Amino acid sequence: MSDAAEIINTIKGADGRFTPQSIERNERTAQGLVPKLLKVAGKIPFADDLAAAYFAARDPDTPLKAKGVLFAAAAYFVMPVDLMPDFIAGLGFTDDATVLATALGIVGMHVKDIHRGMARRLLRLPEPVKQGD
Repeated sequence: MSDAAEIINTIKGADGRFTPQSIERNERTAQGLVPKLLKVAGKIPFADDLAAAYFAARDPDTPLKAKGVLFAAAAYFVMPVDLMPDFIAGLGFTDDATVLATALGIVGMHVKDIHRGMARRLLRLPEPVKQGD
């Protein structure tokens, strides 16, 4: 969709800001991320990156285009229909990992340490050991 079409098709969000409908739709879809992520977190090695991307997408300081990319990646993970069904052992989450890696490659600079910390707390992962400690 072009930038002009995105501007025309906007919705006023709860925060009073106008958001493109496609981002708002993906944000609604991504609301199912946390329950699904907690259910499968032990099976996927990229759970912390996915949660951090989700928290970055929800951050009001994240630019709108970055939110769009991050919410799209989170929504893809939640959607029941994707290229590789998640129940296929060993391969089911490879397409989800590819979508997330691509999203982080494009807008990963907007995923900050605070988002990663929130992801670790959600998934009950230990804080990383700092060099020199």
